[in-house]
Amino acid sequence: MSDAPHIPVLLDEVVDALAIDAGAVHVDATFGAGGYTRAMLARGARVFAFDRDPDAIAAGEPLVRDADGALTLVPATFSALDAELTARDVVPVQGVTMDIGVSSMQLDQAERGFSFQSDGPLDMRMSQEGESAADFVNEADEGRIADVLKTYGEEPRAKRVARAIVAARPITRTSELAHVVRRALGYKPHDKKDPATRTFQAIRIHINRELGELADGLAAAERVLAPGGRLAVVTFHSLEDRMVKRFLRERSGGLPSGSRHLPEVAAKHAPSFEQVGRGVRASEDEIARNPRARSATLRTARRTGAAAWPETPGTEGLL
Repeated sequence: MSDAPHIPVLLDEVVDALAIDAGAVHVDATFGAGGYTRAMLARGARVFAFDRDPDAIAAGEPLVRDADGALTLVPATFSALDAELTARDVVPVQGVTMDIGVSSMQLDQAERGFSFQSDGPLDMRMSQEGESAADFVNEADEGRIADVLKTYGEEPRAKRVARAIVAARPITRTSELAHVVRRALGYKPHDKKDPATRTFQAIRIHINRELGELADGLAAAERVLAPGGRLAVVTFHSLEDRMVKRFLRERSGGLPSGSRHLPEVAAKHAPSFEQVGRGVRASEDEIARNPRARSATLRTARRTGAAAWPETPGTEGLL
């Protein structure tokens, strides 16, 4: 990722999927380094860009000045986008795009503690406030740690790793945690994938409430989109993609009313979305330019004129 740190993934595909008209109001729910926002502005959109990371908001100020009133940065989570946009009297909007997960900028900064590629403090907080990864690994009980590793990292030996983490406390550095996981799982330098990857992913998702934010953000997007408005979501791992795929199937009437997780919901409400095509993956040319694109999937839907569903999608049954 550090070879191409700030290249937005599936950029052309996302912007085309949004079908932007000049003067239309669009939301970049995950501003990051501003790649999607710049492309939206170039198409003539008025953009409201969200990010919970204060570093991203600060770095985006020059772009605000250059945009001459067409860009507003909102220092908030995208789960709050309906409240934030309503307060600014800009609802409904014509498009919402989300690039889910950790940004390349966050991964590249060792002091943020997201990656074990470089040693740094064990932090992982996107908002730079609240419980840190170090707080979690040093204070949570063994069972809770194992649950997080199994659920969010799909770690098959979660109990073994959790036991090793508890035995090694205190753990304050990314390199320390990576070493503990590797030792617990018998990692060898020539192994294709570092087993610490699953543990770091799981703890990061837990600390930042990423799947809960995604569920809330999808429901918020449903509430703010105008009829005919577009939702475009880029995900990078199976947990996120399963959530988005199920949400769009459910909201477009694609789930049977007898679903064991949502027994009667599909029969109660008119479809609020129409899916636009199938999931889109990056081309081999893009992957060669930007390895981060290898795991990306873009899913797109068009808002119908039906009322937003009152239920927020849950994460149960999706993991």
